[in-house]
Amino acid sequence: MRVAVLTVSDSVSRGEYEDRSGPAVGDFCRARQWAVGASAVAPDEREQIEGRLREWADSGAYDVLLTTGGTGIGPRDLTPEATTALCQRLIPGLAEEMRRKGVESTPRAVLSRSVVGVRGTTLIVNLPGSPKGAVESLAAIADLLPHCAKVVRGARHE
Repeated sequence: MRVAVLTVSDSVSRGEYEDRSGPAVGDFCRARQWAVGASAVAPDEREQIEGRLREWADSGAYDVLLTTGGTGIGPRDLTPEATTALCQRLIPGLAEEMRRKGVESTPRAVLSRSVVGVRGTTLIVNLPGSPKGAVESLAAIADLLPHCAKVVRGARHE
C-alpha cells in the first residue's frame, strides 16, 4: 500500500518543535510493509492543508493519506474541515472506531474530531497530533485500510 504522511502543526512548521508524530506514523507504516512515498509538514492553515492533500490525492500516487494533528477542539484545529471539504464520501465508521479504541487509553479520545474519507480513489485519514495517539488510532483501523484502498479503486468486498 502506498502512503503519504502530513503533519499539521504550527509549531513544527515554524521549527519550534521537532516533528515526532509524523515519523512515528511513518515507522508504523513501514513496519507493516506499506511504502511511505512522501511526508511533509503544514501549519494549521486550512488552505495549506487542503492544498497538500489535494495535490497528493489527485496525483494518483498514493492509496492512503495520513494526517497527524489539528483534530482537537482548539481554534486552530482545522484538519477535519480541510479533509471534509476535499472528500466526496466520508467513512464515519473508521473515525468512530479510532475514538472507541482511543477511550481505552484516555477518556479525552472522545474529543477527537478526526474524519476519514475518500477523494477520488484515495483514502484520507486524520490522526491525533500526539505520537502515541496517532499510532494507537492508526493501529485501531490498520487491518481495514488495505481492503478499503482496494475497494475504493473498484475491487469487490471480499
